Amino acid sequence: MKVKVRFFASLKEQLGQDSMDVEADFSPATVAGLRAHLCSDPAFAKVFEQAGRLRAAVNQDMADDNTPVPEVAEVAFFPPVTGG
Repeated sequence: MKVKVRFFASLKEQLGQDSMDVEADFSPATVAGLRAHLCSDPAFAKVFEQAGRLRAAVNQDMADDNTPVPEVAEVAFFPPVTGG
């Protein structure tokens, strides 16, 4: 599986990168599975935990934890946004 993972806002700042390529099989092949795979790295686990409830998009469509991640995909993670 080849996934382009993109990070926005505070995640980008804390991780020091705006994107990374992940070439790995993770199970389940969902947003939650990808998040768990990323969090196997303690640096990612810490940032994701501090960020709280993150939003995700798969191929530029809003997604939840159960959304499947296709073989070739772009998955974006970003903190919730509020406005006024």
